[in-house]
Amino acid sequence: MNRLSNAALKALPADVVVSGYDRARVKTGVVHLGIGAFHRAHQAVVFDDALASGDLRWGVLGASLRSPGVRDQLNPQDGLYTLVVRDGSDEHLRVVGAGCGVLVGPEDPVALVAAMAHPEVHIVTLTVTEKGYRLDPATGHLLADDPDVAADLADIAAPRTAPGFVVAALRARKARGLKPFTVISCDNLPHNGRRIRAGVLAMARRIDPALARWIETEGAFPQTMVDRIVPATTPDDIAGLAARLGVEDRGMVKAEPFSQWVIEDWFAGERPDFLSLGVQLTHAVEPWEDAKLRLLNGAHSAIAYLGALSGHEHVHEAVAVPAFRAYVEALWDEAQTTLNPPPGLDIPAYRQALMGRFSNAALMHRTRQIAMDGSQKLPQRLLAAAAERLAAGQGIKALALGVAAWMRWQSGVTESGEVVLVDDPLAAKTAQQLAGVDDDPSRVLALLGLSAVFPPRLAGDSRFAVAVTDAYRSLRRNGAVEAARRAAE
Repeated sequence: MNRLSNAALKALPADVVVSGYDRARVKTGVVHLGIGAFHRAHQAVVFDDALASGDLRWGVLGASLRSPGVRDQLNPQDGLYTLVVRDGSDEHLRVVGAGCGVLVGPEDPVALVAAMAHPEVHIVTLTVTEKGYRLDPATGHLLADDPDVAADLADIAAPRTAPGFVVAALRARKARGLKPFTVISCDNLPHNGRRIRAGVLAMARRIDPALARWIETEGAFPQTMVDRIVPATTPDDIAGLAARLGVEDRGMVKAEPFSQWVIEDWFAGERPDFLSLGVQLTHAVEPWEDAKLRLLNGAHSAIAYLGALSGHEHVHEAVAVPAFRAYVEALWDEAQTTLNPPPGLDIPAYRQALMGRFSNAALMHRTRQIAMDGSQKLPQRLLAAAAERLAAGQGIKALALGVAAWMRWQSGVTESGEVVLVDDPLAAKTAQQLAGVDDDPSRVLALLGLSAVFPPRLAGDSRFAVAVTDAYRSLRRNGAVEAARRAAE
């Protein structure tokens, strides 16, 4: 079957939305590092809307910092792909044309640096996950002994890391008398702008202190909050879409209808008319960020581990279990007390909407997908709220069960005895911590010793250790469903 392409657009079914702008006139105004499904279903759609509005400055050049997979999906399709939005039985198809191609950083880092340094590029966005920032989780300092960081410090002309590419491109722009681009982290992390800024400045100071001062003075690294559920694409998804389109689209992504992007109003240069595109600009992202991380993401992670342990493959199946649904509400009751909601955020309405999103069976959002990289997600999704509640003298029964469920998942075995892959950067370390440890309290204490996950002050709080141990013991003795029911009481 032929692939999706510019030539195939006119033959697509009439119900497929195709933007009418002239792609040949689009300029590359954005470079995105870490191109994946989330970017293609979220930020790229906003830039596509900007192009459709008539502002043709905002084409997106994607860059993979690891493998050529997305390049091989999109470049043969002229950068086109389909966004499939599913809500219950409804399905809406839209071809996104903002893509101006995909580069693979490891194959030609010099070409990627040159593209980022081009005068028409005004924004660099990133979705590289927390580990892509190369910062020590405990201190926030640059991991100078990381082999890729060390290589960048030795030869920034051919960088390997996300901070390295930003530094190299900004160095090139400074040398040419250009303004810096705005760096917008779109990773689902607290203080994401500060993190990428910290990594960039730390690397720049080691390479050229004058460059670091210029970046610090002239650059912009706004905080952001991003929100859209984007399940992984499956071969069945691709085959089903091909049957509808009449052409194969290997770069398709699927998502829920809801999408939100909040950006701190801090830019180094030109930008799209974000407000007209539905993006919220604010001077305080943190309240939005905390609500999303502790309500949506915290519950997502907890229900993913509980659901996967008890054999539920998808989120909508898990929240259909009354005990799990009640547990999510109990978790929200706890987390909500730690929030300072911004004007315009109605927490009860937000919670109701979240449960509706979790229940969207059309998404087929896999619990094991959400369970990936849990050691990187736990601190901001569950631990921060637990620490604040303990400081206020409040209980953490539901939050503790979410933490305990992550700990149980580290065993790599479900309640039915199925062996599963623990897909996590610290998987080898957690396995080492648990080796030869059999009783529940000792297993909990062994994992609490992971300073990269658990802040020492929280790990050393006996109230936290007891609550997590009780939850862990309940999971082992009663199973996930009954443990959730008890935590929700």
